[in-house]
Amino acid sequence: MAIKCIRERCCLPQRRVFMGHMKPVFVALVTLAVLLSIYAYVYDFSLMPVMQSLTWLNSANQTIWSSLTNQQTIQTTTTVGKPTTSITTKHISIHQYVAHPSNYRFILDEPDKCNQNPFLVFMVPVGPHQINARNAIRSTWGNESSVQGQTVLTLFLVGLTGGPEAQQRLEEESRQHRDLVQSNFVDSYFNLTIKTMVIMDWLATRCPQANYSMKVDSDMYINMENLMSLLLAPNTPRENYITGYLMWNQPVIRDKNSKWYVPEDLYPEPKYPTYVLGMGYVFSNDLPSKIVKASEAIKPFNIEDAYVGTCLKQLGVNPSGAPDPSKFRTYMNNPGSQELSMLITAIAGSPEKVIDFWQKVKGQN
Repeated sequence: MAIKCIRERCCLPQRRVFMGHMKPVFVALVTLAVLLSIYAYVYDFSLMPVMQSLTWLNSANQTIWSSLTNQQTIQTTTTVGKPTTSITTKHISIHQYVAHPSNYRFILDEPDKCNQNPFLVFMVPVGPHQINARNAIRSTWGNESSVQGQTVLTLFLVGLTGGPEAQQRLEEESRQHRDLVQSNFVDSYFNLTIKTMVIMDWLATRCPQANYSMKVDSDMYINMENLMSLLLAPNTPRENYITGYLMWNQPVIRDKNSKWYVPEDLYPEPKYPTYVLGMGYVFSNDLPSKIVKASEAIKPFNIEDAYVGTCLKQLGVNPSGAPDPSKFRTYMNNPGSQELSMLITAIAGSPEKVIDFWQKVKGQN
């Protein structure tokens, strides 16, 4: 115990001296660490919004420029058969650039289909997966290749399938029927304007020799005899002609919750010009190339039929009313064969109804 006490007494002054030196150093180090931590925290926090903004901006720029680069590559890619319309896009906004048909190429194509010089060409926009809709048309009005001595052609236009298996099935269908045209845009409701403009581009570049064309939805019933009678009538114009179910003084929907919403920066006017309802409109085949050209000066928006109407206004072309407007109908509740036999178009609503309407008129029921 004596030795232990002596050692503690001897060491105590040294410890006090050492601790006396250590306290200021320790306090200084702790203070410095706290100050550095506060500074780092404030610095990081102050830069956080800036860094987040820069990250978003860089990501957005990469997306835009990657998109534009890819589309520039697409534009110069050689397609099967004839190239798409060659139209400069140097002074066109990003919205217009993305929507313009010259920025897309055809993956599946039938460039020689119009070698038979059709009088009338039907172009049916349809989803890649909607094989039942295509088969319903193939087995009904789309199966008629000659009407009143005039050659008729029916083709289906689709966008990207979204997967290799679906693409393979589509290619097999194309080999079997030879009536599919596919372009490399995303096939969606919002892209209907792109889809319609690609149709116009195909008609302008692959089938300029046709007399008339018709853009028609996949759930429509078409009375081929009545349509041909209209087009062969001596008073039906051969140029700058488009007709169907006319829409007058339609207000632009500004409700953001609506599927038909169009912002003012894309279309500033409160009303659309007169246009033809997209379910099915027929037009002289000089118009597709003119509409594609007019679209250079017009921002695209997602209401495709109103957009075509805006292009027509740019061209100074007014849609024509049919001699009997009642022949272009929308929905019908269980129509009889007599009623259907008087029409040119009607919304059937499903593949089954398309077949039912056609069979009623043909007297097969």
